[in-house]
Amino acid sequence: MRKLSYAQTYCVKKVGLALQRSGALQPGCRVGVAVSGGVDSFVLLKTLKIRQAIVPFKFEIMALHLNPGFDPANHAPLVEWLAKEGVAAHIETTSFGPEAHSLVNRKRSACFYCAMQRRKRLFFLAEKYGLTRLAFGHNADDLLTTFLLNFCRTGKIRGMDINASFFDGKLFVIRPLLPVEKKCIRQAADQWGLPYWRNPCPSVGKTERELMNEVARKINSMLPGARRSMLSALINWELEKYPDKTAGATE
Repeated sequence: MRKLSYAQTYCVKKVGLALQRSGALQPGCRVGVAVSGGVDSFVLLKTLKIRQAIVPFKFEIMALHLNPGFDPANHAPLVEWLAKEGVAAHIETTSFGPEAHSLVNRKRSACFYCAMQRRKRLFFLAEKYGLTRLAFGHNADDLLTTFLLNFCRTGKIRGMDINASFFDGKLFVIRPLLPVEKKCIRQAADQWGLPYWRNPCPSVGKTERELMNEVARKINSMLPGARRSMLSALINWELEKYPDKTAGATE
């Protein structure tokens, strides 16, 4: 293995911290990684591959890709990469994206409809393949926007769990990249040469999440350094949900 850059090492170590602290990874786990083709899920998949050689027990990885249907061919680079890396995968083209932006979806926002359909399908695939973990590439920036959305729209103080139980403990949804900022993830992806691609969804940049990103940027422009403080506070808040079992541990 080539020596890792600072950004790559940071991602690997922070993912390790999140997994150890939350107990999200156990011996014999079968982890389904929801790979959209974007930079976050690609780095999560790569990082988990590296963690396989670090942790003192075996766990399996399987990539799950649901093409939303805007461009049925854009996952070709992912298929090639998975074959080269020897990663098992389920690749499927759906119509979730176009349906979400059509008259089929009359009641919900396009993003809600598409996300709901993808989540239902991923849960089905997890059961089909006997997966015990379903890993998403949500990062620290996603944590901040989710917190602001809940705070401003639902009146609730809620973030995103690193390790959440579903179906009476038969499946755990895990988010190992939650302590890592987007800019570091992008740097690591570019240094690894991962073939991620731009999201072709017509709603990109027009969602309430982007509005919350703008809110965070404005706060930071008025109070320089505020964004980093908010990220640190939310990451620590999520990690504090779990007992610190990593104290004194070494890589």
